[in-house]
Amino acid sequence: PEKLWPKIKDFWQDSGFLINTENPDTGVMETDWAENRAKIPQDFLRNTLGKVFDSIYSTGERDKFRTRLERGPNGTTEVYISHRGAEEVLTGASKETSIWTSRPEDPQLEAEFLSRLMSRLGADQVKAKAAVANSPSLQARSKLVKGALGTSYVEVDESSDRAWRRVGLALDRVGFTVEDRDRTQGVYFVRYVDQDEEAKDKKSAGFFSKMFTSSKKDDKKAARYRVVVKASGSASQVAVQNNAGQPETSPAGDKILTLLNEQLK
Repeated sequence: PEKLWPKIKDFWQDSGFLINTENPDTGVMETDWAENRAKIPQDFLRNTLGKVFDSIYSTGERDKFRTRLERGPNGTTEVYISHRGAEEVLTGASKETSIWTSRPEDPQLEAEFLSRLMSRLGADQVKAKAAVANSPSLQARSKLVKGALGTSYVEVDESSDRAWRRVGLALDRVGFTVEDRDRTQGVYFVRYVDQDEEAKDKKSAGFFSKMFTSSKKDDKKAARYRVVVKASGSASQVAVQNNAGQPETSPAGDKILTLLNEQLK
């Protein structure tokens, strides 16, 4: 990871992204929000005006990517790329106003940038695209299970080792901040802000800046939890604990499990 870190940072910057956050200790690097200019229509007017007025065109979509590095066995490093998207939605009777809202992650974008990164690191471009296209599907069946004494967990039909990888990717896609991880114990230490508590901000003019920037104030409001992955026969269980390591039975705990289940099923 130490050798790969600067190479991956250069890759994103050369791809036109600014690095918003980077934490070598946790192995997480995240780009800033960027517009996908490829989706701007190449109409006659734009072709005529040229690039002078390029800045007045907007797709109404933004993308950001998170790269996570994990130390693997025998000196290897596992690299994961996850995507988050946002789109501008018109509101009001005459569509006179707009708000920014989340849009689903794009696995095709994730695969594209993963193959580009593989090429950047020395893999043949054609073979890199083929390797990503032919990789085993990450989709697996999962379900929410109500346990005893008000506790719940997500049951995943995969081994704990594979479930660990997929839970990490799910946390990245949903936007959790992973502060630390203990792979031997199967624990992710995360921070989470309940989006329902922030919903009213979507109606304000400040939501754009809130969505596309981060602040230490938001970090202070974020509660800390533990996401635990453990083997259960041939399957795995994913549970949420509070910061003290006790089962989290609050509505926030249920919401975290629901978000993870949506990504894992």
